[in-house]
Amino acid sequence: MNTVDKRKMLKIGLLIAAAIPVVIVSIVFIRACCLLQSKKELQNIRNATASVVLSQEDMLIGKFFTENRTNITYEQIPEDLIHGLVATEDARFYNHNGVDSRSLFRVFFKTILLNRQSAGGGSTITQQLAKNLFGRNIKGPFKLLTIKTKETLLARRLEMIFTKEEILTLYFNTVPFGENIYGIEAAAQRYFNKKTDQLKMEESAVLIGMLKANHVYNPRLHPENAKSRRNVVFKQMQKYDYLDAATVDSLSRLPLQLDYSNLERNGPADYFLYQVKKEVREILQNVESASGQKWNIEEDGLIIKTTLNLDIQVFANQSFRDHLSTMQYLLEKQYKSKAGRKF
Repeated sequence: MNTVDKRKMLKIGLLIAAAIPVVIVSIVFIRACCLLQSKKELQNIRNATASVVLSQEDMLIGKFFTENRTNITYEQIPEDLIHGLVATEDARFYNHNGVDSRSLFRVFFKTILLNRQSAGGGSTITQQLAKNLFGRNIKGPFKLLTIKTKETLLARRLEMIFTKEEILTLYFNTVPFGENIYGIEAAAQRYFNKKTDQLKMEESAVLIGMLKANHVYNPRLHPENAKSRRNVVFKQMQKYDYLDAATVDSLSRLPLQLDYSNLERNGPADYFLYQVKKEVREILQNVESASGQKWNIEEDGLIIKTTLNLDIQVFANQSFRDHLSTMQYLLEKQYKSKAGRKF
């Protein structure tokens, strides 16, 4: 092969090498676009919402759900909670249109090229929302690239449709907190036995800290991890001028205090709830929503008020526990007496 032929082969090789990334990017982009939700679908986003059962005194005694979620409005979200989320997950949230180019470059150079795992993620709150809403059920070649491309395009589209406040509300209502609970309201009820708008700053920081890894930073299972991560959230809030140093120092010294409440395991009236669910389903067979659809007790966020007096129920439960051991002894004694009797 002469010099001219070698040059031709080299040019062809370079052209092929240059074309491969372009082809891959084109395939990924086209595939991501085909999987993308339409603007109409995004405008009609609807999360399955748990129906709540209230006592006579309007106290929560149980839920019926496919996903344990109670949606709230933007006005019900404390400012500290929003500041903690933005400072920890997406400091430039209010300045980008769904994708933070600076974070992407940081991840590319530090995490991928320099292999520094501590560099953090590059996903914005809006990109995380896209993941929470639609998951990552994509298979086939270039899976990761396709997922990231789809989430990037979705984030841009979400930012075109919704305001920043609406995106934050959607995010807080969809994000998972482990233990089969979704959204900040269900998390506040589970770990602190209170509503979101009643959370203290240190409690908000614990829940924000869980977003990094909801099992590793679960305050019930791993309290030391949760406390450490909570303090990282405080530091991030100080870094972005949401808190001053003195406040962070004071908050970081606070012990981790939970008021864990799992109604699915330790409800005050489980047998009563069984009958309530049965009766409500019978009622709903003859009732339609405003849109003409049948109500779904596990997805439509119904508020079910009952006649149960919670105070009396709590006293009855305590009385049952107090007398159970005595009654068990008497029953065993009676059975032994009958067993020894001859007929």
